[in-house]
Amino acid sequence: MSPLVLTLPGLWNSGPQHWQSHWEARHPQWSRVQQGEWQTPDKDDWVAALDQAIAACPRPPVLAAHSLGCALVAHWAASGSPHRIAGALLVAPSDVDAPSYPAGTTGFTPMPLQALPFPSLVVASGDDPYVSFAQARAFAQAWGSDLTMIGDAGHINGDAGYGPWPEGEQLLLDFCAAHQA
Repeated sequence: MSPLVLTLPGLWNSGPQHWQSHWEARHPQWSRVQQGEWQTPDKDDWVAALDQAIAACPRPPVLAAHSLGCALVAHWAASGSPHRIAGALLVAPSDVDAPSYPAGTTGFTPMPLQALPFPSLVVASGDDPYVSFAQARAFAQAWGSDLTMIGDAGHINGDAGYGPWPEGEQLLLDFCAAHQA
């Protein structure tokens, strides 16, 4: 059975050169959770859209989140939703509590730091402008996530050279094989 994956972009969505877009093109059964507002997102709206997408899945999906999408996963997990997921790949989680975080989001602070009730893997970079490696490690520890450091990889997006990102895709496929029934 092929993996069931929902991709969760961050602030401003993921453009055509982003790994999420490449992976969706290669795996048409994977789908992006569409948000009503990508420029000035509201946490409650994003959590509701994610919950609705999960509810529509025929079996618990794996979430492949990037940046603010990682904060979305943590907020969704804290929301008390009755829906379940198989796990989450959390790539380059943004530090929404940092003073340098871009303005325009509503409700994403503070970052939930409770253990996630599902398997998760945080993938982090040593020179991400939106989160220090120490903070990414602290998120992984608080969430009970495994942590993979991929070196100095910027924000692990298309602008940082992570378009198709086959190594990340393999991380996701291995994660799905281990956690999705």
